[in-house]
Amino acid sequence: MHRLELRSLALAAAFCVTCAPLPPQRAVATLTTSDITIGLTSDPAIHAVIRDISAERIRATDSALVSFGTRHTMSDTLSAARGIGAARRYLFAKLSGYSNACGGCLRVEYDPAMLQMRGHPDRPLVNVVNVLAWLPGRDTSRVLVMGGHYDSCICARTDLGPLARFEATQDAPGADDDGSGTAAVVELARVFSERFPRGLETSVIFVAYAGEEQGLYGSTHLAQQLHAAGYKIVSAFTDDIVGNVVAEDGTVDSTSVRIFGAEPDNGPSRELARYAWAAGTIYNPAFQIVPVFRLDRISRGGDHSPFVGLGDPGLRFTERLENYKRQHLPTDDFAHVNFGYVANVARLNASVIGTLANAPAPPVALARRDQASGGARWMLTWRPSPGAASYEVLFRRTTAPTYEKIYQAGAGTSFLLPDQLDDGWAAVRAVGANGHRSLTSAVPPPCPILTTRADSVAAGDLIRNCIRPPAR
Repeated sequence: MHRLELRSLALAAAFCVTCAPLPPQRAVATLTTSDITIGLTSDPAIHAVIRDISAERIRATDSALVSFGTRHTMSDTLSAARGIGAARRYLFAKLSGYSNACGGCLRVEYDPAMLQMRGHPDRPLVNVVNVLAWLPGRDTSRVLVMGGHYDSCICARTDLGPLARFEATQDAPGADDDGSGTAAVVELARVFSERFPRGLETSVIFVAYAGEEQGLYGSTHLAQQLHAAGYKIVSAFTDDIVGNVVAEDGTVDSTSVRIFGAEPDNGPSRELARYAWAAGTIYNPAFQIVPVFRLDRISRGGDHSPFVGLGDPGLRFTERLENYKRQHLPTDDFAHVNFGYVANVARLNASVIGTLANAPAPPVALARRDQASGGARWMLTWRPSPGAASYEVLFRRTTAPTYEKIYQAGAGTSFLLPDQLDDGWAAVRAVGANGHRSLTSAVPPPCPILTTRADSVAAGDLIRNCIRPPAR
């Protein structure tokens, strides 16, 4: 969709509510006009967080990170003024200061791992250290991860040869990639700890990753650790390269940002992209969100990817216009970061974090054809979600980018869908007593790997379309 079309839709779309044929004792509302906001509502407490976000504070953090010369994962760890060791101690101290200010509400810690550098001829072991600030929620088993990577590199320097990504001594300012994203995450830790010192419904981890430039080392380690510890990952976000507004050809765009949501179209990351698109449009409609329905830029990667690979919902936030003449080069300097723009990205992050982390867990839904209707309708069922006051069912055509209808399903755990599910996607979400909506759980769910019809029947006769074709 063209950017102007998206802007018009964001500003002009409105609800048109009509009554649809109802199952007995069940009120149903449908949206006859596609609305980006998909029924999410505004919360004054989140508006307060967004107002507190400071471009000046983000600028100060990025300036300090750049001052360390290089933050390469293999750079100096002992100096107080240069290298990744100085950078991580600075981040730890800054986050600890925020924790002291909120009465110890943030649990600040190092997350180290001795990891072998793949691709290096000597394959050295390097201490890859993430810096974490936990804001415990009322449900400590569920975690939302908000990160950016604080390491830097000059790995696009062609004069350094094939081992450029391991050059750890020369200046690598990394002001945009990813000092900008790390500074935004630090600012989010500040405002959420100030506004929610007792936490939200879900725990939130604000994380500065290391080792991203060498192959997503820090985020891979954290994702594996959280899964091994039994945490349920609500979502994993990364802010990576979120400060440039001028492209190589001089084109300027300071009013839109991209969010990347991985396949499949009914998968958790794609559902999360729709959710972020909606929340951002509600809280900062002048800052346009451009959803990109793929994992990342072509042949590129980010710190959300290890989480997505483990089945978690994950998103990447990235500037609308990248300047490849400055990425991974000494020219990625402080002068070329627009901090008003970075602050708007952080405001978008805050709207999604605040909305999602205050919502119940999404219900897992299943569907069966309704025999009484001859199979034209589908019965959706789900298990109760802790903290849910009611549920909603959403529907869209398979060609629609976001949901087009919302049905109020009440407090029960089943719903007879009036639409033909063969022609679209449905989803179920939980609504908390505070009005916040969970992430949608798509029906039918993403395909597992099924080889035969017997596998499909064993899976509940729900997902026969997932059978792989016979090998040729």
